[in-house]
Amino acid sequence: MKVESIIVRKMTATFFATMITSMILAYWYMSSPTNGEPSYQLGVNFLGWTFLYAMYMGTVVLIYGNLVSGAIEYAQKKGVIKHSWLYVLYHGLFGLLFGFLFQEPSLAVIGLAVAVLYAFIDRWMWARANDSLSIKLLFLSPIVAGGLMWGYFQLVSEPMPPFTVEDAIEFAADGEDSVIEDFPKKAGIWQGIIGGYRVERETSVKEIGNEKYILTFTERWDKGLEKGSWIWTYEVERDSVAVKSGKGTAPPYAN
Repeated sequence: MKVESIIVRKMTATFFATMITSMILAYWYMSSPTNGEPSYQLGVNFLGWTFLYAMYMGTVVLIYGNLVSGAIEYAQKKGVIKHSWLYVLYHGLFGLLFGFLFQEPSLAVIGLAVAVLYAFIDRWMWARANDSLSIKLLFLSPIVAGGLMWGYFQLVSEPMPPFTVEDAIEFAADGEDSVIEDFPKKAGIWQGIIGGYRVERETSVKEIGNEKYILTFTERWDKGLEKGSWIWTYEVERDSVAVKSGKGTAPPYAN
């Protein structure tokens, strides 16, 4: 058997076993009422959790799993392992062993499931080495299944809550030591005394699209003949915030 065909078989089995198991784990997590996930954009969250599981699981299967599988297949060719069910059994045992190495029962169960699924797919492809169409469909099936699961979770998601002006201001001011964190949290003006300076902070808002805003934060100060101001402008929407401009000098009481 050509080395190229063995590599294709092992990589396909790796991809299939990793993705199917990752989607099952993601579905189990997303379906749990205590997972703390928001009830909207569930499809996006499902894909995120699937990718996270697959990233870690795929690395283990790619390195550890394929080394073990290669050794077991070599033993089978040498006649040490004579039955396909033993081939699958040894994969499962080594999957269990990986979980036990970390003394984590859940990892042992997941390792067993991934290893057995990997072995079944590997043997299935070995028996159909000349059926390229079936192998291509097998490779595509996790992608199709992931798309269907994404669609299901998107359908059962609750509508996104409106992204209000207050949300936009809070989003723009989020983060430690933000220069606008002390400005009014809605359109309006705050006045007060700071370090002997009369200070005026103004938040103004302009909606430029559906849930898309231009926020302008203006700070003015004076003390006798001394006066100054600075202005910061942000463009904000639900998933992004960008500084459009900033001008003026920092107030003398800023530090």
